[in-house]
Amino acid sequence: MTTISTKERLAQLTHRFAALESQLSDPAVAGDQRRMAELGREHSTLSETVALARQLVREEERLEQAESLLQTESDAEMRELAQADAEEAGAAVERLTEELQFRLIPRDPLDERGLMLEIRAGTGGDEAGLFAADLLRMYSRYAERLGWKVELLSSTESEVGGFREVIVALHGNGAYSHLKFESGVHRVQRVPATESQGRIHTSAATVAVMPEAEEADVDVRESELRIDTFRASGAGGQHVNKTESAIRITHLPTGLVVQCQDERSQHKNRAKAMMVLRARLLEEQIRSQAAARSESRKQMVKSGDRSERIRTYNFPQNRVTDHRINLTLYSLEHVMEGELDELVRALRRAEMTEKLAELSG
Repeated sequence: MTTISTKERLAQLTHRFAALESQLSDPAVAGDQRRMAELGREHSTLSETVALARQLVREEERLEQAESLLQTESDAEMRELAQADAEEAGAAVERLTEELQFRLIPRDPLDERGLMLEIRAGTGGDEAGLFAADLLRMYSRYAERLGWKVELLSSTESEVGGFREVIVALHGNGAYSHLKFESGVHRVQRVPATESQGRIHTSAATVAVMPEAEEADVDVRESELRIDTFRASGAGGQHVNKTESAIRITHLPTGLVVQCQDERSQHKNRAKAMMVLRARLLEEQIRSQAAARSESRKQMVKSGDRSERIRTYNFPQNRVTDHRINLTLYSLEHVMEGELDELVRALRRAEMTEKLAELSG
């Protein structure tokens, strides 16, 4: 059966749902398109939860009736039917209760946003750069499967075709909620193409996942920025040697430096650099707040520490292991093709389980 705390929260949501329906039908609200859109989104989200709550009540009543029949009915055939009905209703109650508990967990307000994905080659030389490129391809494939748009913001290629650093934006509703646990050190164990002795090498790349920042999220003043222009280097055509289209922005209060040179237009490079700067500033805010909240306890899934080794990709064994939740999958070839669903679900479930423990504690 549902717990008292769950029932109380369901009652609050049901009351809020009724209030939303009343507001949405109010002519005064209908004239405010922005307000209507906000209320409409909340109504859409709550409608699914309220429908599940009503279904749970029906299944609980069905279970009580079946259990009552089992206690009072003497006919063997009727008892058999009641037993089957009780088992079916009991399973439904358990499933619906768990789903509702997860839905009642306070949501991260940033979960519905897109994200900035920053990948940097770590230890391992050329092989680390190639692994950074493999990770970019893995995340890009995952994004494409979910219908998200992938936008390159900045990149610095290595000499052998990988990346020393690459930053992309993944635009998609809820993208951040799917990949926010990817921040940290990703380690790869494999035989490099240049290895003639067949020895396994270990290298690493660092991933940072930042929610897309809106202008209202961070206060960036023009007076706090130093903006330098320079000629782009590397691949990109002859224009890179003729025009100062590359942009470097330094945020003076924090010392954060962002540069973009992939576009031919100085204006476009500046716009992309500002996107990355805002995302990094917002990430710093989030990390500071999280550190303050978790000072007394360790949060493995949510830490997002870039220095923390979170996952190992072992090619000889076709194995990928997430060290935070002790999950090992022997389907590395599929994971590298962007089939991250099992990993993402496990990490999201670990976060929800932790939040449930906090609520019940």
